[in-house]
Amino acid sequence: MPTDQITAPSIAYLPLMPMLVVFGAATVAVLVEAFAPAAHRRLAQVLVAVLGLAIAFGFVVYLAADGTHRLVAESALAIDGPTLFLQGTLCLLGIGSIFLLAERKLDQSGGEVVSQASNLPGSREDLALADSTRVQTEVYPLALFALGGMLLFPACNNLLLMFVALEVLSLPLYLMAGLARRRRLLSQEAAMKYFPGHSDALLFLGIAMLAVGLLFKVGAVPFQAWTPDVYQGSPTPVTALMAACTKVAAFGALLRVFYVAFGTSRWDWRPMMWAVAILTMVGGAVLAVTQTDVKRMLAYSSIAHTGFILVGVIAVNRDGLSGTLFYLLTYGFTTLAAFAVVGLVRDSSGEATHLSQWAGLAKKSPEVAAVFTFLLLALAGIPLTSGFMAKFVVFRAAQEGGATALVVVGVVASAVTAFFYARVILLMYFQQPTPDGPTVAIPSAFTTSAIALGLAVTVALGVYPQPLLDLADKAALFVR
Repeated sequence: MPTDQITAPSIAYLPLMPMLVVFGAATVAVLVEAFAPAAHRRLAQVLVAVLGLAIAFGFVVYLAADGTHRLVAESALAIDGPTLFLQGTLCLLGIGSIFLLAERKLDQSGGEVVSQASNLPGSREDLALADSTRVQTEVYPLALFALGGMLLFPACNNLLLMFVALEVLSLPLYLMAGLARRRRLLSQEAAMKYFPGHSDALLFLGIAMLAVGLLFKVGAVPFQAWTPDVYQGSPTPVTALMAACTKVAAFGALLRVFYVAFGTSRWDWRPMMWAVAILTMVGGAVLAVTQTDVKRMLAYSSIAHTGFILVGVIAVNRDGLSGTLFYLLTYGFTTLAAFAVVGLVRDSSGEATHLSQWAGLAKKSPEVAAVFTFLLLALAGIPLTSGFMAKFVVFRAAQEGGATALVVVGVVASAVTAFFYARVILLMYFQQPTPDGPTVAIPSAFTTSAIALGLAVTVALGVYPQPLLDLADKAALFVR
C-alpha cells in the first residue's frame, strides 16, 4: 500500500473574513437581483452592499488590533500591516462609492423616474443618474465582486493568485464602465478601451512584463492611454469607484511585488521606475493643462498623482511604504468627493463637464463651488489639506532614500498641476455664467454622505494627520 497520503490544506478563515464577507455580500446581491421584487430591489441592494462592506471593515479593525500578521491559505495570502491598511481603506471608499451608485430615483412600480424638468434649478430628479450615469441595480453585485477582488489583490503572495484577483476586480469594472444608457455608445467605447533555469535576462524580462501589467492598472505613463477616455465615458459613480478604489488595490499589489518578491533586485528595477515616475508626473501634469473637460482633467490629474505615489514606492524604505499607504488613503477620499461634485453640475442633456459650462458656478451655487475649490486645492497639495501632507511624506521618504532629483521633478510637476486647478477655480469665481448655463442639482442623502465623507477626511488629515501617519507607519511591515 502507498504510504503517502493526501491531506487537506489547513486554512485559517478568520484572517480571510474581510474578503469572504464582501464576496458573500456579492453573492447575496446576485440573489436579490434575481428574486427581489423590482419595487424594493434597489433599497435591498444598497443595504446589502453597505452592510457587507461595514462588516468587512469591522473584521479589518479586529485583525489589525489582534496584531497577528501571518501567511495563510498555504502561504498564498499575506495578512499583514499593508494588506489590512489598504483593505480598510477600500472598505470605506467602497461605502462612499456605493452611495454614489445609489443616486437614483424609482417610482412605485420599480420603473425609472425620468424627469420632465431636468433643467430646473434645485430639481432632485435631474440628479437621477440620467444620461451617462443611469445604471441598473445589477451594478451593485458587480461593484461588490470588484471590491472583493480589490481586497484580495494587495494580499496575494503568489503571482498566480494575483492574476486571479486582477481578473476578479477587472471584469466587473469592464461591465460597469459600459452601463450608461442614453450615452451608451460613449460608455461602451470606454468599456472596450478598459479591456483591452536561472537567468538574469529572464528575471529582468519577467520583472518588466509584470511591471507593465501593474503600471497599466495604476495608470502610469506610458501605459495610461485608456485612463482619460474611460474616466470620461464611464458613468460618473463608476469613474469614482475606479479612480479611488482601483488605484488603491493596484498599488497594494505593486508594493507587494516590488518590496517582497523583487526586494533584493531593487537596484535592477529602480532605474526603470525612476523613468516611469518622471514620465508619469510630467505627462499627467502637462496634458491636464490642455483639457477642456472636467472629467478628462481629473483623469490626467489622476495620472500625475500616480507619479507622485511612485516617488514613495521608489524610496524602498519603511518611510516610503508608510507614506505611500497614507497617500493612497488621502487621494482616494479626495477623488471620491471630487467626482461626486462633478455629478451635481448638469444641464438639460445630462452632466455638464465641459469647462465652459462651469463659468460663474460660484454665483449659482457658492456651496458647491466652495467644496470643489477646496478639493482641487487638496489635489494640488496646498498646506492644511491632506494632499499637502501626502506629498510631503512621500517626497521626504524619497529624499532620504537618495532620490532627491526625483523629488525636484515632483515639486515642479506639482506646481504645474496647481496651475490647471487654479484655472478651474478662477473660471468658477471670476467669469459670468451663460444664460443657458447648467444647474446644480440638490444632492440626495447618498451623494451628500459621499461628499461629506471625502471632505471630512481631506480636512481632518490636513489639520491633524499624525494619528493616521502613526497607523500607516505601524502597518508598513510586510510579512514574508
